[in-house]
Amino acid sequence: MHLQPLSSGSQGNATLVRAGETHLLVDAGLPLDELLERLESARVSPRRIGHIALTHGHLDHARSAGLLAKKTGARVHCCERLMSNASLRSAPSLARLTVGSPQPLGGPRGEEELNLRAVKIPHDADPTVAFLLEHAGRRAVVLTDMGHADRNVARQLADAHLILIEFNHDLELLERGPYPPKLKRRVAGDQGHLSNVDAARMLGWMAGPNLHTVVLAHLSETNNRPELARTCAETALADLGLRGVRVLIAHQEQVGPNLEV
Repeated sequence: MHLQPLSSGSQGNATLVRAGETHLLVDAGLPLDELLERLESARVSPRRIGHIALTHGHLDHARSAGLLAKKTGARVHCCERLMSNASLRSAPSLARLTVGSPQPLGGPRGEEELNLRAVKIPHDADPTVAFLLEHAGRRAVVLTDMGHADRNVARQLADAHLILIEFNHDLELLERGPYPPKLKRRVAGDQGHLSNVDAARMLGWMAGPNLHTVVLAHLSETNNRPELARTCAETALADLGLRGVRVLIAHQEQVGPNLEV
């Protein structure tokens, strides 16, 4: 199994997952033309995308899901309440995600099953889920847009080989920054986004001996700095004795590396 961030941030999110012949896109938040360009940069034909899984309905995650599904024939997997979202009107095939239950996604010939498990997380688009992806004994996590650290969520996502996790904002930069007070309260609230401190706490609860790579995602360009997020993540890992874990940053404007899980 391989995971590759195509875009990460408030302007649009998408992560490509390859498991044998199965190609899954987690979120499709970029405009369609940009999303197709990112797939081309990753050297993947859009026709290879058989599945699209949505974490929630905000535009920066769901914007092009229906259009891409119409173009490629991909099946869109989402929670039932999201099926009426305007972004999905064009989708030819929808599949209901059941929170907490593994959903097998087969390859084009019914082979190479990838198991997708949705875990409900706190955010101001209800429902919002994180994903645990399992294939051939390997585990990867995609966790963004979470309002606060939660041990129960961490337990359900623990012991992955690779974790992509939101490190959205630094609390001090958010407080001093240009956002209006209402937006600051939303971002920092229990239904908003993970601060570096809360994200590091989640990482500490989730990390296990199999972990080899952490991707820091959904960094705010206004309220965070990559070096601040990296320091928080590396400190949390060092406290667990996991100094050999690779820490990478997912970017808004460029496709990330194709990471083996």
